Amino acid sequence: MKGNNFFKNNWFLLTMVLGMVAGAITGAVWPGATCLEPLGTIFINMMFCVVVPMVFFSISSAVANMVSAKKAGKVMGVTIVTFFCTAAVAAIIMYIIVRLIPIVPQGFEAVETAEATEIDVPTLIINFFTKPDFIELFSRRAILPLIVAAILFGFGVQLNGGRETLTAKILADVNACLMKTMRIITYYAPIGFFGFFAYLVATYGPSLIGAYGKTIIIYYVVAFAYMFIFAPIYARFGGGKGAEKVMFSHLFAPAAVAFGTCSSVATIPTNMEACEDTGISKDVSEIVIPMGATMHMDGSAMSAIIKVAFLFGIFGQDFSTGRAILAIIVAVFSSVAMSGIPGGGGTGEMVLCSIFFPEQIGIALPIAWALGDLVDPPATMVNAAMDYVSTFIVSKYVDGKDWLQKQLRKVQS
Repeated sequence: MKGNNFFKNNWFLLTMVLGMVAGAITGAVWPGATCLEPLGTIFINMMFCVVVPMVFFSISSAVANMVSAKKAGKVMGVTIVTFFCTAAVAAIIMYIIVRLIPIVPQGFEAVETAEATEIDVPTLIINFFTKPDFIELFSRRAILPLIVAAILFGFGVQLNGGRETLTAKILADVNACLMKTMRIITYYAPIGFFGFFAYLVATYGPSLIGAYGKTIIIYYVVAFAYMFIFAPIYARFGGGKGAEKVMFSHLFAPAAVAFGTCSSVATIPTNMEACEDTGISKDVSEIVIPMGATMHMDGSAMSAIIKVAFLFGIFGQDFSTGRAILAIIVAVFSSVAMSGIPGGGGTGEMVLCSIFFPEQIGIALPIAWALGDLVDPPATMVNAAMDYVSTFIVSKYVDGKDWLQKQLRKVQS
């Protein structure tokens, strides 16, 4: 009976892991496994088709249906502060690691110079937060502007009557329907993960033992260590005694989805479900999780630091304290600007290279892009896992220090 309950409660995670392992083995033994990429692409495309409108409806519904606009503002304020603080911690930890274990590529072969791309900073900032046409908001490449639009619309509903309005009820109902639709799509997940991992291993397998090997190993180890060490610390801080156990019982499903899809946005439904099972209030989860998918990038902040350290080693430059401080600041802010799509760190990498290696950007940029692709799975895993954990911290300041204990007592009674 216990075995049956275990499989019933964890079937999604177990089938995803099975798909990953089978795909990785297939890609390792069969170079032609690159042809299986469409299996993974189909899954990711289906996820995006539902997740993008879900971001709008979940956030606007959460703001519109809150008791007051003041509470909505408090949730978002605490959320943003939490995101920046944890991203800074992640970046500092990675900097300490690369100082203790210098990244000096062995047998590195120069990459052909690529044409440097001019960065229009004002346009970059405008596009991060707005789009010129309404229709452009509903795109996976405009998640951050979509979040801004959803927040504004939610406050508009609040000022017009809030949860008592027909609009607020429609927003909540559409969001619930989208969540059910997402659950249907997840039944295809194991097949999608099989194809995606077979493609990744068949494509990047040789690179893993090349010049990037040492850097990749360091990043993978630090990423997993960060998640297993700091996730319980943050959970205990936000949820009090017993929070670590509760957190770990729900953490691995969103972490696995993120690792398999390399997309924080694609992990939103799984993270929302984990929050619901944990007892996180919808006022918190429906704002923190969608915002976190774009704005909370601990793993990306870590990868930004290791990319800079890697490039400093290649070009024989000293990664001194002054530059390190600047690198940490840039890592945190560039990670906030990265969208939640696979390989979405391209903009952040461009910003990093333009600041630290303006004369060598033609060489530095393709190196950073290649390294970014190889560390994308664990980086996204950390991003999404810490989104879930952040809801514990936000709940502490919004719903009270004993919010988790109240939930546990409800379950026991």
